[in-house]
Amino acid sequence: MKRMLIKIAYDGTNFHGWQKQEGLRTVQGEIEKAIWDAFKMQAEVFASGRTDAGVHAFGQMAHFDVEESCPTRKIKTVLNRILPPDIQILSAKKVASDFHARFDAKAKTYLYKICKGEKNCILANRVAFVKELDEKKLEEIASIFIGEHNFKGFCSSQTSASNFVRKIFSINISKKKNNIDIEITGNGFLMNMVRILVGTMVDYSLGKLSKDKILNALENGQRSTSGRTMPPQALYLKKVQY
Repeated sequence: MKRMLIKIAYDGTNFHGWQKQEGLRTVQGEIEKAIWDAFKMQAEVFASGRTDAGVHAFGQMAHFDVEESCPTRKIKTVLNRILPPDIQILSAKKVASDFHARFDAKAKTYLYKICKGEKNCILANRVAFVKELDEKKLEEIASIFIGEHNFKGFCSSQTSASNFVRKIFSINISKKKNNIDIEITGNGFLMNMVRILVGTMVDYSLGKLSKDKILNALENGQRSTSGRTMPPQALYLKKVQY
């Protein structure tokens, strides 16, 4: 057997997230089905991290094992012929047999896209709409998240995590007309963490949340003092670094 690492893009609109679930359409399920159809092999595909229902990806990474006889150079082409149009394999390469797409990841970058103004039905599954936003205040509050912190107050109560310490390397905010992109890079993320971090930044920008409350959430792990959970359809897994 040989281990393959694939880079994947997908439109998460019509998926119930990454993780395979009985009777539901998922990204993992579609890729594993395509591997079976192509190579008649039962392969479990392990991702760098699970994305929620509605979340998109430009650069999700995942690994799986196939027979040595399976030609590496054809895996991308063959799978793309079989996969539905909302999933695309961007690259495929052989890696060491002990490589793990999740545990060997050094950093991940997520992108959150916000549009200032009224809802636009054409973009409804691509961005989050906020009527007003103060970009300077977004940048001001973003700086307190940089570094290593206990992010228990910034994740879903449904998380199975027991360790809430994560390190944020950078938060970059860019604006073009009414479009605001927030790019967050860290060594790992908890369930809904990016969406809650962005929601906290938005609520602070709108004057709905004080800096003291946000600092309290960081220090004491109180979810009740952090911000809203932003909608999933504006979130993109952009890059995974090894």
